[in-house]
Amino acid sequence: MNKQVTLYSSIPETELERLREYFDVTVFNKIDDNNFQEFVDSLSNADGIIGSGLIMPDELLNKAPNLKAISTISVGFDQFGFDYLSNRNIALMHTPGVLNETVADTVILLALGAARRAVELSNMVKQGQWNKSLTSDLFGVDLHHKTMGIVGMGRIGYTVAKRAHMGFGMDICYYNRSANPEAESDFAAKRLPLDELLKTSDFVVVLVPLTPETEKMFGKEQFESMKSSAIFVNAARGKVVDEKALIDALNSKTILAAGLDVFEVEPLSPSSPLNQLDNAFLLPHIGSATAETRHSMVVCAVDNLIAALQGDYSKNCANSNRLK
Repeated sequence: MNKQVTLYSSIPETELERLREYFDVTVFNKIDDNNFQEFVDSLSNADGIIGSGLIMPDELLNKAPNLKAISTISVGFDQFGFDYLSNRNIALMHTPGVLNETVADTVILLALGAARRAVELSNMVKQGQWNKSLTSDLFGVDLHHKTMGIVGMGRIGYTVAKRAHMGFGMDICYYNRSANPEAESDFAAKRLPLDELLKTSDFVVVLVPLTPETEKMFGKEQFESMKSSAIFVNAARGKVVDEKALIDALNSKTILAAGLDVFEVEPLSPSSPLNQLDNAFLLPHIGSATAETRHSMVVCAVDNLIAALQGDYSKNCANSNRLK
């Protein structure tokens, strides 16, 4: 009998057909109140699960006694209990690599958008308020030939450093648990303690995963350590930042501006104070949101699930070293 797979996101028909070549697939294009119980019922026979955008607490996955692999269409996997899955010997597959370039583009967009006050000045034009040459109170700041501090020098961090150094002549420093010799060789990147990076960087870019250690990694103390001219960029996870402390830092001009693609609670509430700040450049979690990259992520996730349910965890398995 074929293995049973539950799909909980809409994916291209070509990729659904690939899944069906290997598995019996129960399809949910999305999960909502109307079909949640049906989705839960499908887990009782599932050998594998594939999809994105759904938080799956341990209690929910307890409903899936036969589960052997989860393939998330994302690079992040904080929506799952990592230890729980590892203890149950369930492979947790994800899609690193295929979104590096697109997320790096987004980081540069956030940095430039905040530095050049893009939305604020665009709105001025659209609202008919551009009636004379800009005065100095509306000037932005340069990106080129400044110092970028990257917190989390992994695949995406390296790709951001490449754009910043090679494209904008920026000096690169970074904070990471381990050294990145390739970044140091290719871009003369300097590995610094976090407090030193914050004091010396003109742009602070956060690219760390969300873990118990990184939750609220950036708060009042960290923002006060930055230059008053610094621009803070978060393209990692919203909960890496104490959002209230960031709002206070932007309001008080402790830092100059921020470019944010992620927030503590998403979607961001219309009543959030961030929406009232001209020095906050906000995007709706678009990091990997291009047609090409999202398609590549689905292809990768399907490949991952096929491999995992055949017992191959050699590529893109987040907990491969914990599986028996």
